[in-house]
Amino acid sequence: MQVLANLVLIVQLLSGLTIIGLVLVQHGKGADMGASFGSGASGSLFGATGSANFLSRSTAVAATLFFTCTLGLAYLSNGRGSVSAAGADSALDRAPISAPAAAASGAAAIPGALPAVAAPASAVSK
Repeated sequence: MQVLANLVLIVQLLSGLTIIGLVLVQHGKGADMGASFGSGASGSLFGATGSANFLSRSTAVAATLFFTCTLGLAYLSNGRGSVSAAGADSALDRAPISAPAAAASGAAAIPGALPAVAAPASAVSK
């Protein structure tokens, strides 16, 4: 199970880096306006509109892969295979229950009283 989680994590990291690279390579809608006035190259490797379609589709595929891996990692990290010793179903059921310190010292009878705090051992020995 751990090997599968590591494989999905590697695919997620690679798709995230691919998304970053594809977004940085794409140019905005305002870049065509500047190219028409002579600043920058108007031609591209995939043609005038082919690059936008190819890059945007590639980004969509990488984003779909990224979110699928994210959901897969969330499912794998849920820990369905590990059950606690008490057989608890939720984190609240597994929380330790401790008695308040004020009830042990007798200060619980006074509303709003702060619980007594024991002095450190170094202060008692002096």
